[in-house]
Amino acid sequence: MAKAIMIQGAGSNVGKSMVVAGLARAFVRRGLSVAPFKPQNMSNNAAVTVDGGEIGRAQALQARAAGLQPHTDMNPVLLKPETDTGAQVIVQGKRRATLRARDYGKMKGDLMPAVLDSFRRLSGAHDLILIEGAGSPAEVNLRAGDIANMGFAEAADVPVVLIGDIDRGGVIAQLVGTHAVLDPADRDRITGFAVNKFRGDPTLFHDGMDIIAKRTGWRPLGILPWFQDAWKLPAEDVMDIKGRKGGAIRIAVPRLNRIANFDDLDPLSAEPDVTVEIIEQGRPLPADADLVVIPGSKATIADLAHFREQGWDIDLMAHVRRGGHVLGICGGYQMLGRRIVDAEGLEGPPTSVDGLGLLNVVTEMKPQKRLSLTDARHIASDEPVAGYEIHLGVTEGTDRDRAWLQVGDRTEGAESADGRVKGCYLHGLFAADGFRRAYLKEVTGHDLRSGSYSDGVEAALDGLADHLERHLDLDGLLAMAGTVA
Repeated sequence: MAKAIMIQGAGSNVGKSMVVAGLARAFVRRGLSVAPFKPQNMSNNAAVTVDGGEIGRAQALQARAAGLQPHTDMNPVLLKPETDTGAQVIVQGKRRATLRARDYGKMKGDLMPAVLDSFRRLSGAHDLILIEGAGSPAEVNLRAGDIANMGFAEAADVPVVLIGDIDRGGVIAQLVGTHAVLDPADRDRITGFAVNKFRGDPTLFHDGMDIIAKRTGWRPLGILPWFQDAWKLPAEDVMDIKGRKGGAIRIAVPRLNRIANFDDLDPLSAEPDVTVEIIEQGRPLPADADLVVIPGSKATIADLAHFREQGWDIDLMAHVRRGGHVLGICGGYQMLGRRIVDAEGLEGPPTSVDGLGLLNVVTEMKPQKRLSLTDARHIASDEPVAGYEIHLGVTEGTDRDRAWLQVGDRTEGAESADGRVKGCYLHGLFAADGFRRAYLKEVTGHDLRSGSYSDGVEAALDGLADHLERHLDLDGLLAMAGTVA
């Protein structure tokens, strides 16, 4: 019989995803078959799964930590925000609807059967299921119909461990306050707690742990110091997007409002010779950038308007005139073309808008989303690339005649006549070490000093598991796990 335990947070972004990834690697090393599970996630950073669907990027990383291929059962409900008040609803990997937040609130309880269906399939195939909550159970105004936190824990009858974040301050209030606002039945489901992101000497907070334990009756499982290599692991939350100062090669990335699949940037940030600079709204694109990368977007037309509002279109034209290079990925690729046509109103009201005009291509939005794990070859260097495609839209035009990727018997991408502007739909291409080095040498003339990006991620996951073994009571946490009925 499988066992399961749920890791919930006393707030958003307390580090639940990373803790679950570290636990997965730690318990796999102890000989257990482990699977991650998140009933409901909200993220535009998605991964394509082996069964042809999409899930949150964090669950894909957790699957990797557990030695598994990502599967839609690991994240049966994924919400992909398209506006401030609405999101695309993905159920077991497939688009179900696009709903406003209020309308989703009314229907979310109807999704519990699908969530439990996925959970039970995983439970039938593994020894231990590590469940990640979403946001915080302290949001008791959302308890009715809940499938993300205590609603799921109750339906599946699983115990809960609560994580607090001391880095943002007030961690005693986070944890004790959660205890105070929960209904008694939900409160009693929490069996233990831990404190994450401590900087300095953890022994200084022992009295704080005692206070929390006394006020709540929950078992303390430990204090996790700040994990210094966290930046080496793909981030899921848009709030975690940060530039990284490295070497002389300067890559500028405009921060789009609905930026999607931004883990494309992680292999570049890991390069010691590369500085990745995230350009926030109100700032110009830097004049001395070697490369401007326009990333993916969940709302391409709206983000193109935002791009222009910032004056980045003018900056980009100046960058190209100075001889700079540009790469657009997915939504960024669509923006670089002459026109984007959304006749069916898939991203909002039906419309047709001018693109940035740096590639002679036109994109037509189509209702059928392309979801594919894709093996490709970089034509110029003959280096292999393994990535994924996840997009609406078909892009055609004469610059497609200079496609720079080969995918089986078809070509992918487009390139300007002078070779300085490129676009493609393939996410994850920079994780291929040979391609990354070849492309950046083409752009900058520099030979990179980097090693294997994949090996770096694996080493960080092992380091994270070691970190948890040292600082958390993993035996106690495993003993708390409940048997799945």
